[in-house]
Amino acid sequence: MTRILLIVFAALLAGCSAEPQTGPGEVRWDRETCERCAMAVSDPGYSAQVRGGAAGGRSKLYKFDDIGCAVLWLEQQSWKDDPATEVWVNDHKDSEWIDARSAWYVTGKITPMDYGLGAQRGKTDDSIDFTQAVDRIHEKEKQLNSHTHLPQSTPDKLPTIGQ
Repeated sequence: MTRILLIVFAALLAGCSAEPQTGPGEVRWDRETCERCAMAVSDPGYSAQVRGGAAGGRSKLYKFDDIGCAVLWLEQQSWKDDPATEVWVNDHKDSEWIDARSAWYVTGKITPMDYGLGAQRGKTDDSIDFTQAVDRIHEKEKQLNSHTHLPQSTPDKLPTIGQ
């Protein structure tokens, strides 16, 4: 009898500690790193989470310091289009988690990775939807990763110090 009680108790404990399979999870601010860029997840007004995984497997929660990192990272996953995949983002006004795909975004915000988007629940005159936000993220990524090519110097064109 004692053995059965121990097994039942152990099963209950395992069930209590298991991560939920849906919704955003708890973030240990400044103690967890972004899945894409490895920076600290530290700003509760602009972080994001993705919950998903390969079909038939358990979902996993991935954390990001900026919605831009979450979007770009998710696009590289084979399961990105799975309807069970969830994307969560903090409302920039109150830091509550909201569904990123139904959120509205305002531009010009100072965000951890400089994508500049603040999510919010309601539409305003200056807000854009998720599809437009993804387009902005791609535009910003091109800007952040474009390198200007400087003309190559030749030894006869190098400046001489002291002249």
